[in-house]
Amino acid sequence: MSGDDEEDDDVNLDSELSDSGSETGEEDIDWIESKSSDSHIRTQHVDSCKKVQKKLKSFSCDDCGKRFSVIRKGNLIIHMRVHTREKPFACETCCERFSQKTHLNCHMRVHTGQKPFACETCGKRFSQKTHLNYHVRVHTGENPFACETCGRRFAHKQALDVHVKVHTREKPFPCETCGQRFSRKGNLNIHMRVHTGEKPFPCEACGRRFAHKQALDVHMKVHTGEKPFACETCGQRFSQKTHLNYHVRVHTR
Repeated sequence: MSGDDEEDDDVNLDSELSDSGSETGEEDIDWIESKSSDSHIRTQHVDSCKKVQKKLKSFSCDDCGKRFSVIRKGNLIIHMRVHTREKPFACETCCERFSQKTHLNCHMRVHTGQKPFACETCGKRFSQKTHLNYHVRVHTGENPFACETCGRRFAHKQALDVHVKVHTREKPFPCETCGQRFSRKGNLNIHMRVHTGEKPFPCEACGRRFAHKQALDVHMKVHTGEKPFACETCGQRFSQKTHLNYHVRVHTR
């Protein structure tokens, strides 16, 4: 073999090594650059997510500091009506106003009589899902709200709140006419009929009107002849519990 041939073989070998090195070397570099690029993209994505999360909590109420996790400033606007007492949605039937359109929609069922929510146990129907949920506890016996003072349990939070005032003796609702105070707003409303003379409950049999539903129920027994209260001593029956209590004294003398 001539010197030239040996030199050519060396050149070819160098060429092959050079080509081989070029392929594997460039691929390594490409791979490293690719991983670096992927890492950069992931970093950008994480930063982007952090910015989104920060933006998710960017709406807060200036009055109470409550924060909102949804990128909708409308939720904050709706919340602000708690403080401003703004009620932009009015019922065209009775003119009662509401802070949210959904509340108005629920209220409209009072006028339409629509009751889309039915109890699967007894079939009783309700205009609101929350009312159905409360009702179901009648069947389940669930009383999830407990009084921390006496341990008595209640099916509804409102009932617990009212009961707690028995222990605190709190009566936050005063009558503006006579100053008498009440633990419940409903009791104050009923009391006000003493001053206004309002009697919204009429007897369908004789037309006599009453200030309280309970009074009407008692009166109806005059027409029905119902006497559900019996004396255990002599068997005499009465339409009202108070009448039975008076009668019992005859036997205790």
